[in-house]
Amino acid sequence: MPEPRTFTEQNPIRVFLLDDHEVVRRGLADLLDAEPDITVIGDAGTVDHALARGPALRPDVAVLDVRLPDGNGISVCRELRSRMPELACLMLTSFDDEEALLDAIMAGASGYVLKQIKGADLVSAVRTVASGQSMLDPATTARLMRSLRTEPADTPSVPAELSGLSPREKDILALIGEGLTNREIGGKLYLSEKTVKNHISRLLAKLGVQRRVQAAVLASHLEQPDTGQSRGR
Repeated sequence: MPEPRTFTEQNPIRVFLLDDHEVVRRGLADLLDAEPDITVIGDAGTVDHALARGPALRPDVAVLDVRLPDGNGISVCRELRSRMPELACLMLTSFDDEEALLDAIMAGASGYVLKQIKGADLVSAVRTVASGQSMLDPATTARLMRSLRTEPADTPSVPAELSGLSPREKDILALIGEGLTNREIGGKLYLSEKTVKNHISRLLAKLGVQRRVQAAVLASHLEQPDTGQSRGR
């Protein structure tokens, strides 16, 4: 796991904003620029503008509106992170939309917040994702997993990447999907925390994802044992 990134007044968090409403962009810029360790380096009102300006500005954090007239912030997140893997994307939306949350996780977003958020909480969210942490906590992920598992039969087919996992890795992935920490997973499977961490690093690589929450989404496609118990060996 990479070391947490630290920022100071001399080395502030560089933020890029994407929202189709100029008033919202100005408000966000004023809010964030007031913080000594944050500086807004640019903004955009459309998908095309964001993709043209964003990479050239090299931001640390992109705050992206989910719904835009010419597309959506989730596709922008995916494209910007393909060019800048170290970029942290914070999705901003007016709607509590589980489908959009799922899409944001799979696009590599670090966080997902509603526009009703308080100013101080948004500032805190920017600092959290800038440091390399996720704003998508295990409880949120677990709630999303439960929702996906109760969906009717039109749930997407099992991703091919899951077939390459060992039985042990599938056990660990299932527990990640339940929102368990490395220590809790180790306790259930009688493994050391370090061994669990090594397993998780390998399974993330096999799944082709970078974030634990992305793996948790894929866990929803695992077959659930009839007993409801973990397949511990």
